[in-house]
Amino acid sequence: MNFIKTALGRLRLIAFLEGLSFILLIGIAVPLKYYFGYQHATQGIGMVHGILFITYVLLLNPVREKHAWSWTQFLMAFVASVVPFGTFVAEYRLFRTVKV
Repeated sequence: MNFIKTALGRLRLIAFLEGLSFILLIGIAVPLKYYFGYQHATQGIGMVHGILFITYVLLLNPVREKHAWSWTQFLMAFVASVVPFGTFVAEYRLFRTVKV
């Protein structure tokens, strides 16, 4: 668990969890709500996803400052959070390329 001691490590962990919660939300909870009539399906996972999304966005700026990201890299990381599977792509294309 040493990786969560750095801002980048925390961002990578939250990015994974945020991406996973997004997939669960749109892949399981939304179909349960709209196709099967389970009206409360999105409440729990939606709240968790919202908290993870906000945490991810808040963690972006400290990482940008510490690792001297360009605004393009910063925007790519932000956009990754609103695109399904985006945070997983950001992990391989952006977060892993940062020199620690």
